[in-house]
Amino acid sequence: MNDTVDKLVIFLAKRDGIDKLVKTFQYVSKLANWRVEATHPDISKRFKNWEVAAGLSRKAFRTGRFLTGFNTLRRNPGSTPTLRLLAVLSNSGEMVYFFFDHFLWLSRIGTLDAKLAKKMSFISAFGESLGYVFFIIADFIMLKEGFKAERKLKSSEGKEKSEETEKEIQKIKGDRIMRLMAVAANVADLIIGLAEIEPNPFCNHTLSLGISGLVSAWAGWYRNWPT
Repeated sequence: MNDTVDKLVIFLAKRDGIDKLVKTFQYVSKLANWRVEATHPDISKRFKNWEVAAGLSRKAFRTGRFLTGFNTLRRNPGSTPTLRLLAVLSNSGEMVYFFFDHFLWLSRIGTLDAKLAKKMSFISAFGESLGYVFFIIADFIMLKEGFKAERKLKSSEGKEKSEETEKEIQKIKGDRIMRLMAVAANVADLIIGLAEIEPNPFCNHTLSLGISGLVSAWAGWYRNWPT
């Protein structure tokens, strides 16, 4: 029990940890609002207020977040030319998302002209979606490389099985789980982004948005939870 509490404290001390918790509030309240909207309009309004407040607080908390893209490219630009290009494209899209998200937040709270909100939302969502597409492609490439490396290690086990080899295999499997979580989160967020760029019955349905938001939040919980 104490270990779980310690991990929760560490998790919530991170910017991403707080973001995933508030994102959970945002999309749980969205689904709750949809569920009771027709039968309990007074309760529905409370859930709607919770959703809006959670969404705006996440935007405020992400102030300056676009700068992390520069740091990521500086520290880990990619091991091959293809991965380096994908890293530049994906992080550039994410930086556009976080940068214009500042103006979207300011327009929604009334600091800037409210008419800017729709335009800022479109630019932000476009950059976000573009970034997620390249993140997903890069993760699939790395997953493929991981499978190849694991097969190679397993084929050499019969000749020279060692503790080091087993550790390397476990490391590859651990990385695979994290990348699958990243793909799940990015696909879910891509659906949310597409709902803003090109509204359609599937992406814009409350159930689709709510489930996508929770998948993204909980995949983020898993990836950021202390080991």
